[in-house]
Amino acid sequence: MHGTWNAIAKAIPARLVSSALIGLVYLVIGAIGCVLLPFPPAAAWPYLLVSAAVQTLYLVLLTAAYAKSEFGKTYPLTRGIAVLGVALISTTLLGERMTPPQLAGVAVVAVSLLALSWTPKSRNAGGGTLMAIAVGVTITAYSVIDGMGVRVAGDPLGYAAWLFLVQGVTLPLVCFMLSRDRSGMLRDMRTHAPMGALGGILSLVAYTIVVWAQSIAPLAVVSALRETGVLAAGVIGYFVFRERFSPWRLTATVVAVSGIVAIRLGG
Repeated sequence: MHGTWNAIAKAIPARLVSSALIGLVYLVIGAIGCVLLPFPPAAAWPYLLVSAAVQTLYLVLLTAAYAKSEFGKTYPLTRGIAVLGVALISTTLLGERMTPPQLAGVAVVAVSLLALSWTPKSRNAGGGTLMAIAVGVTITAYSVIDGMGVRVAGDPLGYAAWLFLVQGVTLPLVCFMLSRDRSGMLRDMRTHAPMGALGGILSLVAYTIVVWAQSIAPLAVVSALRETGVLAAGVIGYFVFRERFSPWRLTATVVAVSGIVAIRLGG
């Protein structure tokens, strides 16, 4: 689901339109969830609000990064940075413990994802690379924040519902504020509404699963295991965006899968 909704975000040509449509889906489904699910306790709200702000920034940066570089390079680079960042913070600052095979698996996944984004020609793609690094930093930040927040909340679904509702307000508003042609943006939103709605639903369901997993498993393990999306991203990049899947990328993908297997079996 994660690889697919990211591909949809890449496929919609107007980057602010893509983010705004995803945000509107968050707003509708989040509002329904807030009616049906428990209200988060007061202690969880600082985490929830800060995460919503960071994730709003993340989606705007993500679609901007996709506009500047190939899907098959940007996606694994952002994810690899996040795997390393979450593992470092959760094990050093949050006191989480992992088995040696899990630690090795996290390292293998992170390095192979970073390798997937590199080619000899990519060394000159400075703007897209810097944007992807910024995206990876925001992913690290909100992953850690939500990992702590959902444990304070005690109910992952209720926490996720309110998180999406807040983002459903902030994300479209930020996109409209950044747009230089708001009437044109509205036209593009109508044109791309079906694809944007699908991307929003997949994004919402995928991250709800992540938030639930963070409530019961180490954050670094969840962060690494969710990168099975790189397999989908590689296939989509090749068949949809006609991006070359070189022997280098194939090797790095196989190594990433081996790391994911090590994390799973090492638990």
